[in-house]
Amino acid sequence: MGLRRSLPGRFRRYAPDVAGDVIWTIVVAGGSGSRFGTRKQFEAFGSSTVIGESISVARVVSDGVVAVVPVGSLERDDGADAVVAGGSTRAASVRAGLVAVPERASIILVHDAARPLASVTLYERVIRTVRLGADGVVPVVPVTDTLRTLDGVAMDRDQLVAVQTPQGFAAPALRAAHRDEPEATDDASLVSAAGGIVVTVEGDRWNLKLTEPSDVVVAMALWNAKMGQ
Repeated sequence: MGLRRSLPGRFRRYAPDVAGDVIWTIVVAGGSGSRFGTRKQFEAFGSSTVIGESISVARVVSDGVVAVVPVGSLERDDGADAVVAGGSTRAASVRAGLVAVPERASIILVHDAARPLASVTLYERVIRTVRLGADGVVPVVPVTDTLRTLDGVAMDRDQLVAVQTPQGFAAPALRAAHRDEPEATDDASLVSAAGGIVVTVEGDRWNLKLTEPSDVVVAMALWNAKMGQ
């Protein structure tokens, strides 16, 4: 991905008026749930749903939230300001969400609905770093497992990190990175490929991505502990 861990002091391409920032979040939930077995974004989670919880946290730090959902789910009301149909790929879904984000937005966050445990603190950390001048900001956590390639070559885990969302962007940088409709598994890769400065911040080890049904059980236990239940 070409992530840089520190922001060059000379680099201030994005110099926002913090008080005047307009922040929008795109919550991506356009997947079919083929690996999960059902559309996991609509599974019950706490007093809401997986996507509903992700939207509610994003709303705390955002002026508006766009939900990107599968075609056929546009009638849902999970608390977003706008609901749009996703595309055939993740990048296409983000582009669909970008259309619904007002041009006046200065910072755009992109979050996977399947990470309902992302905290307000994590969002704020990402936003703060965008305000320092980065084009893109990615939360990451260390890799703790020993890793090998399929042909048995050991990997140096000290040189690896696991990437999370929400990822945050100076709005012009994110829009420019998507202009020619490129494809990638996350938006930071697109911004970096377009020549933007992308930096990392500390992620949250409990910010789990729901991939299998058992992940919901673990995430609910963590959510209940956080809520003191």
